[in-house]
Amino acid sequence: MVMSKESFQVPLHDAALDNTVTGKATVPSGEFVDARVAPRGSLETLSHAEVAKLLDRGQGGLYPLLRRCALAVLNAGSISDDARELFDKFQDFELKIIQQSFGIELEVINAPAIAFVDGEMIRGVKELLFAVLRDIVYISNEVVESERFDLSKPEGITNAVFHILRNARVLGAQNKPDLVVCWGGHSISREEYEYTKRVGYELGLRGLNVCTGCGPGAMKGPMKGANIGHAKQRIKTGCYIGLTEPGIVAAEPPNPIVNQLVIMPDIEKRLEAFIRLGHGIVIFPGGVGTMEEILFLLGTLLDPANADEPMPLIFTGPKSAAAYFQRIDEFIALTLGPEARKRYQIIVDDEAAVGRAMVRGFEKVLAHRKKVGEAFNFNWNLKIPEGFQHPFNVTHESVASLDLHLNRPVYERAVALRRLFSALVAGNVKETGIRQIEERGPFLVHGDRALVKPLDDLLEQFIAQNRMKLSGDYKPVYRIVA
Repeated sequence: MVMSKESFQVPLHDAALDNTVTGKATVPSGEFVDARVAPRGSLETLSHAEVAKLLDRGQGGLYPLLRRCALAVLNAGSISDDARELFDKFQDFELKIIQQSFGIELEVINAPAIAFVDGEMIRGVKELLFAVLRDIVYISNEVVESERFDLSKPEGITNAVFHILRNARVLGAQNKPDLVVCWGGHSISREEYEYTKRVGYELGLRGLNVCTGCGPGAMKGPMKGANIGHAKQRIKTGCYIGLTEPGIVAAEPPNPIVNQLVIMPDIEKRLEAFIRLGHGIVIFPGGVGTMEEILFLLGTLLDPANADEPMPLIFTGPKSAAAYFQRIDEFIALTLGPEARKRYQIIVDDEAAVGRAMVRGFEKVLAHRKKVGEAFNFNWNLKIPEGFQHPFNVTHESVASLDLHLNRPVYERAVALRRLFSALVAGNVKETGIRQIEERGPFLVHGDRALVKPLDDLLEQFIAQNRMKLSGDYKPVYRIVA
């Protein structure tokens, strides 16, 4: 099995369970709250066996994972992207599941006060909290434990992604393509953020829905804009899907606009979910995480099996981002070749043009899906290269062994580069990655100079433009070794 029970959990800090009040919250200090909350919208009941496993702190138990993801959701709205800082600050945060005759309640102890107003947990936060519980239980029972899916094979991985999304109820019946996936950085300038909102507004005015990585910055802006566009068009069923995974959710907690949250098991399945769910993709300025997403998508679209697969892809930002996209375009041309450039267009400082281009692209998607008999809510026909699907375990050894050379086939270059950028994300914002860098120093990146020099230049641009982290002085987590 590619994904084990052990890989789907995180370390835990023990603390006493006390001082809770049924109903409203008690506030021991200005930053910590104790409360009991009942589910809303998903997973109202649990079996005794499921409760036992969720509260099991030992090897194979789910409590560490539940605690991690729940704390991240309750911390939504924080301006920090340092996962370790969050866990250190709320090291006494605890969860307890209360079985009642009518269902279950969650008891939270020393939770972030930002999740409450006047002693009551915010309704949207409560919905996302129980979405976390729903996905953790389902993935444990139906994906990891049941052996229904052979996660060593591409078709088994894709089938698992489909079932996780279906269980989360994001695969509603659709009669036309209308979901735009928006990628971009969580650490962007105010000008870039305002532009993402204007693009989202244009999408919303055209009745399009938005899916992002659910965090702040370029993940929040398009949702906020689309929400206003939907309101103006009196669309009351706007869909704002947030896709995340346990390793990143603490650094990028769900923004307030997300109304459908899905916790995928790992970054690879999260990326696959994005491109099988979405009908088109808009990419805003970002850092290493955005570059990882770009490489995953273009590496997939360059597979000959996807030559006829329409996927409108637009790079866009304000006028000040023109140089940024020029550098990205040059890097793509060097690493993936001229064919990759044919799969996207760059639109600078024209949000209405982005909306119109996406509508035209969706017309092609609609015609193609009807022609081949493909569903509108999940793109089964898209072939994702196997190297993109298997989880990459980030360590100093695995990063050093990445073969970054231009004489390798384009698919292999894309896979290796995607894994490198995934490692840089881990070193920047993920708890495990941050600790590895502290203990052993920066990741060493090996490759031929013709590739690693442009790579180094691109990363230096990200650092100079403050695209690596939201706050604090940035110290590179990598060192180029030509």
